[in-house]
Amino acid sequence: MEEERGMQGTIVIKIGSSSLTAENGRLDAIQLENHVEAMVYLLKQDYRIVLVTSGAVAAGFSSLGFKRKPKGIAQKQAAASVGQSLLMQAYMDAFKQHDYIAAQLLLTRADFADQHRFSNISQTLGELMKRGAIPIINENDSTSVEELTFGDNDRLSALVSGIIHADMLCLFTDVNGVYDENPFSNPNAKKYSFLSEVPDALLKTMDQTTSDVGTGGMYSKLAAAKTAIELGTNVFIGTGTGQEKFADVLVGKGDGTYIGSFAKTSMSMTKQYILYHSKPRGSIYVDNGAAEALLKQHKSLLSAGVVEVSGSFTVGEVVEVRRENNEIIGKGKVNFTCEELTLLKGKNSAEIARVTTRSKKTVIHRNFWVAM
Repeated sequence: MEEERGMQGTIVIKIGSSSLTAENGRLDAIQLENHVEAMVYLLKQDYRIVLVTSGAVAAGFSSLGFKRKPKGIAQKQAAASVGQSLLMQAYMDAFKQHDYIAAQLLLTRADFADQHRFSNISQTLGELMKRGAIPIINENDSTSVEELTFGDNDRLSALVSGIIHADMLCLFTDVNGVYDENPFSNPNAKKYSFLSEVPDALLKTMDQTTSDVGTGGMYSKLAAAKTAIELGTNVFIGTGTGQEKFADVLVGKGDGTYIGSFAKTSMSMTKQYILYHSKPRGSIYVDNGAAEALLKQHKSLLSAGVVEVSGSFTVGEVVEVRRENNEIIGKGKVNFTCEELTLLKGKNSAEIARVTTRSKKTVIHRNFWVAM
């Protein structure tokens, strides 16, 4: 392999358990190899690919004697600990046949919640792609606890697409797109070929049930698409066959639903962390004038617009910004401690110098603010 490959575009491909396993729950080597051949077809055209794959629990549960995918956390984690090695070995062998190197990254929600680890994920993915390797990502199902999980790999793939500023997120599934009703129960259901966004009304109509081998249904895919669009990545939800199935997606011939716009803007890493991964340490309540300045005029937050402070935070930590009626309007990194801000609230810039020696004049600078 060359040390660096030319860049045609960056694609995140998410493959679910139902597209990787046979009816008996075991890993289907033929399906997996077909997916790899389709990815290799893109790699040879100098696309960069990050693969987010499910299948660890599905690959491992039958080996432990389970008749079907277990429901309990301990049982699922045991199955994942067996299945992850089987899954990764299958991918490594399949890519090696085409002279490509596969690299494994097992992530947890905690990896995203810490800003240094979040940054390291980005750097590692960048270095792997730079050297022609294919990062293969899965949630670390064998150690994740329920309150610290992504919920499903659809959401994980959306967050990864933001980290690497991907051009396209392909949510590959066994259904050929998004319908207004369940196409399996209603043969007259209407398929959406293109959506410019994910309307909340459509999201509410989606069935949240899952398959016997997977955790994510169409609801989770649309929710993930909504996140990816906010992060600046266009999305495809659908299916396909043959070695050109992913290439077809990139030229508008995919069998599914396209979501997004060509006029997309990527969200910076800092703002991604603030909006999706940080743990707010408190809340700042602002008056209507400050709220309008933040939301409509895209200005920084000044102390004069602050009416109340709650929580315990220090400089550089993330806080929620709320209207006086408690409505959350966004998050941001604060330039003062909660004690300082309690003294500064309602004061203008000239009065700040009498309270603190800090050089910062803004409570939250617009570069470290994200509206919700």
